[in-house]
Amino acid sequence: MNKIASMEKIKAVFLDRDGVINRDGGYVCRAEDFEFLSGVPEALAGFSRLGYELFVVTNQSGIGRGYYSLEDFFSLNEYMLDELAKNGVRIRGVYFCPHAPEANCECRKPRAGMILRAASEWDVDLERSIMIGDKDSDVVAGRAAGVGKCYKIGAGVGEYSNLKAVFEAVNSNLN
Repeated sequence: MNKIASMEKIKAVFLDRDGVINRDGGYVCRAEDFEFLSGVPEALAGFSRLGYELFVVTNQSGIGRGYYSLEDFFSLNEYMLDELAKNGVRIRGVYFCPHAPEANCECRKPRAGMILRAASEWDVDLERSIMIGDKDSDVVAGRAAGVGKCYKIGAGVGEYSNLKAVFEAVNSNLN
């Protein structure tokens, strides 16, 4: 069998950051304000064990609004990735939209730009992938990109209480 025929597209979990990975305290931009939600490292490690690659897709309008800088974002991002790595979790890529909503850009969710970019760069099979967010715009972006399963974290009907609950639902559907 030749190498090209043996290469298979990867399946991915696309994750919003604030409200899914960490407590959403409003424009979180410093490590001292970043608080992982309960069960996040374990759930992410579980998705990895199921063969999913992990990607963060996050709107960061605080940059476009001048509340914090790109350097602040990159510093916090490095902290988050380092902390997850200490728990054996590897995030393949972090995609972010730095624009304010009124910029009307293609990357800001609910548009699918970040997801489509990651899928193109990493050869992701979107139909076999998952989007997890805490806002309707996350789910809309996932569906617009053609992501196979979209989950919303929240307190509403059909929503999941946290990332661990989503992982448990996905894992039980595979067994």
